[in-house]
Amino acid sequence: MGTQATTPARSGTRLARSVATIAVAAALGLGVTPGTAGAAPTNPSDTQLSQAQQAKADAAAQVGALSAALAAAQAQVDDARARSAIALDTFQGRQAEYEAAQATADEAAAAAQRARDDLAAAQADLADFARQGYLQGSTSPTLEALMTAEGPAQIVERAALLEAAGAHQGSVVTAVTAAEQQATAADLTAQTALAQAATLQQQAADALATAEALEVDARQQAAGLADRQAAVQRQLEEAQRTLTGLEGARAAAEQYAAQQTAAAARAAASHSVSSGVVTTAGAGSSAAVETAISAARRWLGTIYAWGGGSLSGPSVGWGVDAGVVGFDCSGLTRYAYAQAGISIPRNSSAQYSALPRVSRSDLQRGDLVFWATNTSSPATIHHVALYLGDGQVLEAPESGSRIRVTAMRWSGFIGGARPSA
Repeated sequence: MGTQATTPARSGTRLARSVATIAVAAALGLGVTPGTAGAAPTNPSDTQLSQAQQAKADAAAQVGALSAALAAAQAQVDDARARSAIALDTFQGRQAEYEAAQATADEAAAAAQRARDDLAAAQADLADFARQGYLQGSTSPTLEALMTAEGPAQIVERAALLEAAGAHQGSVVTAVTAAEQQATAADLTAQTALAQAATLQQQAADALATAEALEVDARQQAAGLADRQAAVQRQLEEAQRTLTGLEGARAAAEQYAAQQTAAAARAAASHSVSSGVVTTAGAGSSAAVETAISAARRWLGTIYAWGGGSLSGPSVGWGVDAGVVGFDCSGLTRYAYAQAGISIPRNSSAQYSALPRVSRSDLQRGDLVFWATNTSSPATIHHVALYLGDGQVLEAPESGSRIRVTAMRWSGFIGGARPSA
C-alpha cells in the first residue's frame, strides 16, 4: 500500500512542474507579465493550447487516481475499525458469561462449605455417642439398665427410654452418611463451576487481546491515512495552482471572456453558499423514547471510550482506551434506555438479537439502528446508534471522536430495533 501511495505522489509532482513550465512559457510567449494590467492580449498558438489542454487532462487524471487511492485507504481503515468493534463485542459477551459463571461458582463453593459444616456436626454427634458408651463401660448399656431397675414399672420406663436412644443413635449414623454424600457432591459442583468460570475468563481475555490488536492496527492505519491525506491534499493544491496558472494565461488573451467567467463563478459560488438546508428533529412518539434521547443528549461532546459506559454514566474504557472515561456505541444506547427503565444487553450484536426488529421503512424516533460489514450476517454488526428521525442519529462514533448528532448513513445498514416496543 505504501508503494501505491508514493508513486502517484511523485508522478503528481512531476506533472505539476511540467504544467507550471507550460504556463510560464505560454505567458512569456504572449508577452504578459503577471500582475500587469492593460497589456495587449494575444491568443495562444495552437501548440500552446494543445499542450495546455493535455496538461490539464493529465492533472485531472492524477486527481482522480489520488482520490481513488484515498477512498481505498479509507475503506481499509473502516474495515479495521469494524473488525475491532466486533472483537470488542465478543469480549463483552464473554466477560458477561464469565461473571455469571463466577457467581455460580461462588454459590457452589458456599454450598460445599455448608455441606462440610453439616458433616462436621454429624460426625461430632456420632463421636459423642461413642464417648458415652465408653464411659458407661459398654457400647450396649441396655441389659445393665434393665437389671438395675427397682421394679416392673421402672423396667418398662427404662426400656422405652433405651429404645428412643437407640433410634436417635441410628438417625445420627444416617445423618453422617447423608452429610458425607452431600459434601462430596457439593465439592464436585463447585470444582466444575470454577473450571467453567476459568475457561470463560480465558476466552474473555483472548477476545480482549484480539480486540486490542485490531484496534491498535486500525489506529495505525488511521494515522497513516491522515499522513496520506495531507500528501494528497498538497498534490491537489499544486495541481489546482498549475491549472489556475494556465487559465490565467488564457485569460490574458481573452480578457473579456475571463471577466464573464469570473462573474459567473462568483454568482454560482454565492448561490451555492446560500442554498444550504438545515434539518431539525421531529417530535417523539413516547415518554420512554424521549427520556432515552434526553439522557443520551446529556453526554453530547463526551469522548468515545473503547469498551466504556455503565448504567449510571461514562466509565473507564478497556485496553487501548484504559484511563479514558466515556462511552462506546452500545454503552451509550444501553445507558440511555436504562434511564427510561428499559434494560437492554451490553453489546451491539446482542441488542440487535434481543430487541424487536424494525425495517428501514418503519423506523421511528428512538429506534436503534445497526451497521454491519455484511448486511446479511448479524454476526458482523459493529456499530449502533439512536435514530432521531428526520434522517439524523445520535451516536458515539469511534475512538478519538466524541458523542454527536449526525446524518443517518444507509451504507452498511443492516436493520433497526425498538427497545420501547
